[in-house]
Amino acid sequence: MKTASLTLADLGWSDHFARQIAADEAEQLPLRLIGIERSRASGLGAAGTLTLHFPPGLSSGAVAVGDWVLADPATARILRVLARRSLLTRKAAGVEVRAQLIAANVDTLFIVSSCNADFNPARLERYVALALEAGVAPVIVLTKADLCADAAGYAARARALSPHVAGVVALDAKAPAALVALHPWCGPGQTVAFAGSSGVGKSTLVGGLIGQRLATAAIREDDAKGRHTTTARALHLMPGGGLLIDMPGMRELALIDAAEGIAELFDDLEALAATCRYRDCAHAGEPGCALAAEVKAGRLDPARLERWQKLRREDRATSASQHEARRKDRAFGRMVKAAKRLKSAPPPD
Repeated sequence: MKTASLTLADLGWSDHFARQIAADEAEQLPLRLIGIERSRASGLGAAGTLTLHFPPGLSSGAVAVGDWVLADPATARILRVLARRSLLTRKAAGVEVRAQLIAANVDTLFIVSSCNADFNPARLERYVALALEAGVAPVIVLTKADLCADAAGYAARARALSPHVAGVVALDAKAPAALVALHPWCGPGQTVAFAGSSGVGKSTLVGGLIGQRLATAAIREDDAKGRHTTTARALHLMPGGGLLIDMPGMRELALIDAAEGIAELFDDLEALAATCRYRDCAHAGEPGCALAAEVKAGRLDPARLERWQKLRREDRATSASQHEARRKDRAFGRMVKAAKRLKSAPPPD
C-alpha cells in the first residue's frame, strides 16, 4: 500500500475524531484499521503502516476494518477505539444470536447485484436497511448491463425500492467507464464499502478502483450465482483519493437491531400503518387496516408488504434473542463476582 505524503485527512480523519483526543493524548498515534486478525491488527497513519496488538479486554471482534484507534507508539498497543461515525453490523453466522461488526466509518455502501437472475428485491432491501440503520448512504450498482436487453428496467426497479437510495448505476464492470460512474462517491477522504453477492463483478470493480487486479471467479450459468473470491475485509487506498473497504460476498444477510433502518426503508408503509383503525393492527386483513386497503386498491404491491413484515418479524426476533443473551451474560457475571467475593472473604470466627 503506497503511503507517500499521506495526511490523516486522506485517511478519512475529520473533526468528529479530532474532538475526541484529550490534551494528554497528543503524543499517541491515531491510526485507521486496514486489516484485522485474531491477535493483531494493521493500522495506517500519516507515517505508514504499523502492526498493532490488542490490550487486555479488547478482542478482534470488538473492532472493525475502518475503525480509528489511538495507539502507543512505543509498544504498538491499541489504547482505545474512537467513537465511530457509522458502523455496519449484521447477525453473525451460526446458532448463537450476536452482532458481528462489518465495517466502520463508511460514507457510502455500494450494493452490487446484476441484471440477471441475481437481481433480488428482498436481498437488496436488506442491504439498504443495513446501510440506513448505520447512517451510510446506499448506492445500488447493477452489473452486466451490457448483457441485458432491459438494463433500464432493472435500474427502475432498484430505484423504486426506496427514495432513500442515494443512487442507482447500471454498468459493465469490465468497461473503463464503469469506474467513472462510481467516482462521484469516491472523493478524497471518503470511505466506500462494497457488498453483495459473489460472481457479479464486485472484485472487478474493486480492483479497478484500487488499481489492482483481484482474483475473480466465473458465475454458474444455471442460477447466475458465483463463488466467493474475497475472503477477508480489508481497507485500500484509491489512487484518485478516498478509501475502499472490500468485503466477502454474502448470499444471506441477517439483520440485527435494525428497526430504524427498516422503518426508514419502508417509511411510506410506516406512515400508512399509523392510520390503521386499531393501534395493534397486525396488517393481516383486520377491519380498518390502511395497508390492506392500499393492497385492495392496487396501490401497494402485496409482495412488498410481506417483505416489510418479514424484515420486522426477523429483526424483532434476533434483537430480542440478543437482549436476552446479554441479560444472561450480565447475570452470570454477577454470579461469578459474588462467588469470588465469597471465596476471598475471611473465614467466620
